[in-house]
Parts: sequence; C-alpha cells; structure tokens
Amino acid sequence: MRVHRPGLLRRCLTALLPTALSLAFAAPASAGPASPAGADTPARGSAHMGMGVPVHDGVHGLPRDSRAARTEGVDVSSHQGDVAWPTLWSSGVKWAYAKATEGTYYTNPYFAQQYKGSYAVGMIRGAYHFATPDTSSGATQADYFVDHGGGWSRDGRTLPGALDIEWNPYGAACYGKTRSAMVTWIRGFLNQYKARTGRDAVIYTATSWWTQCTGNYAGFGTSNPLWIARYASTVGTLPAGWTHHTMWQYTSTGPTVGDHNRFNGALDRVQALAHG
Repeated sequence: MRVHRPGLLRRCLTALLPTALSLAFAAPASAGPASPAGADTPARGSAHMGMGVPVHDGVHGLPRDSRAARTEGVDVSSHQGDVAWPTLWSSGVKWAYAKATEGTYYTNPYFAQQYKGSYAVGMIRGAYHFATPDTSSGATQADYFVDHGGGWSRDGRTLPGALDIEWNPYGAACYGKTRSAMVTWIRGFLNQYKARTGRDAVIYTATSWWTQCTGNYAGFGTSNPLWIARYASTVGTLPAGWTHHTMWQYTSTGPTVGDHNRFNGALDRVQALAHG
C-alpha cells in the first residue's frame, strides 16, 4: 500500500515547471524554410542591378576578346558607398549609371556623390530606377524616379534614365503579376518617363526573366535601348523585339566597382545616346 505524500508531489511539480515552460516555448529544431519576410529576405531599398543574375542565370565566365569597339562602364548603388571615380576613370571606365530610386519609398543616400562624382571626372552618366511592380503603378514610379534624380538634360553627358526590371528580391520572381499585367506595368512606366523627359528610357533586364515574366514580349525593341544582363562570354539570346543590345552588364566582380558593363560601340556612340 502506497502512502500519499502531497508535500513531495508539490515539490516535484515545482521543480519541473521551468523546464516544461522552456520546452513549450522553444522554437522547433527543424522549423522549415524561412518565410518571405524571414532573415534571408533583403531589406527594402537594398536591391540593385543584377543581384538576381548569379542565382537565376548563373555565372559563365567573362567576355571573349573582340575587335569590335566597346566602351567600358559601371553601375553603382548604395552598396558601393562613396565611389573612387578618379581610379575608375584612369582604368578606362567612361560611363556610369547610379541607382537613384526604388519603388516610391527609397532614394539612394549616396546618389549625389555617385551621380555628380562620375560627371566631375569626365564620365557620361545616368540614373536608374529599381522597379517594384507590386507596390505601385508604373506611371507613379516613373514620376518618383524623375522627381528624385532620374531626369535628363541636353548637356551631352547625361544618359536617359534606365528601368531596372528583373527578379523580385523580396518575393515571387514576377511580383505576383501575370505576363500581360507586367507588360502593362512596364508600358506605364516608359510612357510616363517619356512624357516627363522627352526620352525613351533604357530597359535593363535578363532574357530569362523577360521570357518568364512578360512572355518574351517584343513590343519595346524599336524604341527603348536594351541593357542586357548576362555573366558569360557572350550576351547570348536577346529578348524578343531587340536585334542588338546597347549595353551589356557582363560581371558583378570587376575591379574597383563590381558591376562592369560594355557599351556596344565606341565612345562617340555613348555620346550619341546622351545627346538623344
């Protein structure tokens, strides 16, 4: 026959209670993949040209030597901070694009140093906008871009603004849009940019993203210069509608500034694009 000892039972439960509570509230050892808002998702505003290229398209070497005329350029964002423009100029870089805006919620805090600094050393420069089609309309983002550094002037050294449209770093690759809706969004941006500046914006994209998210739409090739992103020995297949590229981002691991580009022509062609 067992004797009931309530005092002993109470002491045992009291001793076990902290352990039980810690186990109840501890995160499981295998909680599964992080949600879109998890620690692996970059902060809004941190996106930049080509950040999705290595993951989605891969890296396949550097361009082969060519006898065709090419002019070296770079693109920069807040990731580069204050840029050593004299060093880049001395290395042969003659043109540059700086990120000005993203969505309607972000402006690059280093934009003034990058945009004005490249101009000061003699480069032909331009500004780009990182598109977030899931946050506001294309026309609204074009206005925000122009109002925060993305305009154009007839000084012969300012390139038309560029629309950076690529993989969504914050969620679904195509920003939750159907292909037709994506084309409509892009058209809205381009039309408003031209209405505000008189220039056709450059389109920066990758062929694989363009095919996936616009259905390889061919309607912008006759008006908007193409800036193709591909880290390989050649530009490869271009998106539909373009018979040639104007600029090519060929690496994210170049000297001084990682993102290096080649203009498809000699310096006088860069100047021609700036003059319009």
